Amino acid sequence: MTRLWAWRPDITAAVTAARAAAVTDSALTDEDRAALVVATAAARGDSYCALAWGRRLATLTDADTAANLLRGEVGGVEPRLAALATWATQVVRDPNATTPEDVACLREVGLGDREIFEATIFVSLRLAFSTVNDALGAEPDRQLVETVPAEVAAAVTFGRTASGVFSP
Repeated sequence: MTRLWAWRPDITAAVTAARAAAVTDSALTDEDRAALVVATAAARGDSYCALAWGRRLATLTDADTAANLLRGEVGGVEPRLAALATWATQVVRDPNATTPEDVACLREVGLGDREIFEATIFVSLRLAFSTVNDALGAEPDRQLVETVPAEVAAAVTFGRTASGVFSP
């Protein structure tokens, strides 16, 4: 992935700065952001980010929560994370189909308008980042695949594979 982004360090820095700005002074927690990225990666079919952030979410919560969100299953997941994952999936798949009721679900789990905006910006930036990686052929690193919990690895049945490491 580093080789892909090395062509334009200025753009890499701008994307990194935009992502940092989206989380600075945000009420979104590390768990919230990890759930957003996991759901975004799963909806996009991005195995690299799904594995990296699935591992991170498993560390912040547990492996079953990460695996469930990677499979698009929100039942049994803490309500705030489930609502954020559902929102991320909607934003990725069809942003024009979101409804006031979808936003109300986010409010019901304690998110205000600012946090909903921040979550949406965060998903959009992650989607752009993942699109570049996927379009240019980024594969999960062998070291990454070997360090994710088994539940997370089993849930990533989409995207590119690390050469010979796993096959979805």
